[in-house]
Amino acid sequence: MSSVPRGEFEFLDHQDTPIGTLILRRGELPNAPGQFVTEITLDHEFLMSSHITFSERALSEIALEMHTGKELRVLVGGLGLGYTAWEVLKSPRVVSAEVVEYVPAVIRWMKEGRVPLSPALMEDPRFQPIRGNVYERLLSAPSEEAEQFDLLLIDVDHSPGDHLGTSDNHLFYTAEGLRKTACHLASGGVLGVWSYAESSPFSEALREVFRDVQAVPIRFHNDVIGEDTTDWLFFARGPIEVEDRK
Repeated sequence: MSSVPRGEFEFLDHQDTPIGTLILRRGELPNAPGQFVTEITLDHEFLMSSHITFSERALSEIALEMHTGKELRVLVGGLGLGYTAWEVLKSPRVVSAEVVEYVPAVIRWMKEGRVPLSPALMEDPRFQPIRGNVYERLLSAPSEEAEQFDLLLIDVDHSPGDHLGTSDNHLFYTAEGLRKTACHLASGGVLGVWSYAESSPFSEALREVFRDVQAVPIRFHNDVIGEDTTDWLFFARGPIEVEDRK
């Protein structure tokens, strides 16, 4: 049992990073005695929790439903607490899940066993966490040796309108950036992007580049604050060829 009073959090680690101060903390939920939660905050504002993971997991679930192939190669942008990658790796059709994380401390927390999913992920040989900038990678032309992916799952920014990290983020959400990103998709591949808000401009940019675009609301009850919440997932597949856009 933790010695931390109910409703308060034990601070496990903190790191000053290019995107702000990240804090890893753990505590007992005030509305659920005996249930502990791990959270990450950014500049002392809530960022993510191990308690509410509906939309992060749905990002993987829906993308997997959209792709009927086997031996799927997956690239995940953003490790966080690992729920997007964990849901992907539940599928026996997935042969690899490369997870690109911008902040080294987040990878270290996973490797050191500080987050709930550490054992499950670190014991899976398909799980490949690497330090990097996923936007920089997707906006660069793939080399001849570069692997293309069946699923590209991006869970980094709050929404297409809120760009954390580097200036590369903004370009990714434009038609120009999405065309570059599409080069990293294998035939039949699916792009999935997490957001806490709907974004008509991003949907329009996706439709300029892909034939099949879906904006999916994920509604759930947040029992911590006692309110219903809606996150948004954007999915796209079937890049439009240059001649088709004329």
